Amino acid sequence: SAMSVARITEIKSSSKKSFEDAVQVGVARANKTLKNVRGAWVKEMNVECGKGGKIAEYRVLLKVTFVLAD
Repeated sequence: SAMSVARITEIKSSSKKSFEDAVQVGVARANKTLKNVRGAWVKEMNVECGKGGKIAEYRVLLKVTFVLAD
């Protein structure tokens, strides 16, 4: 059987709803550009605060793994 080679790239995404939504947004966007996406993991999570210290935006830094085409 042939071996496959994968590559990992980092992307940042954000959501006004939640960390989970930010991950979903990031993975969906990665799939638009990258072929053969196999997985992702969250490297960093942070929030942007707005007025009164309330959370305005959830942000994630994802490491996305995709298999390189032959």
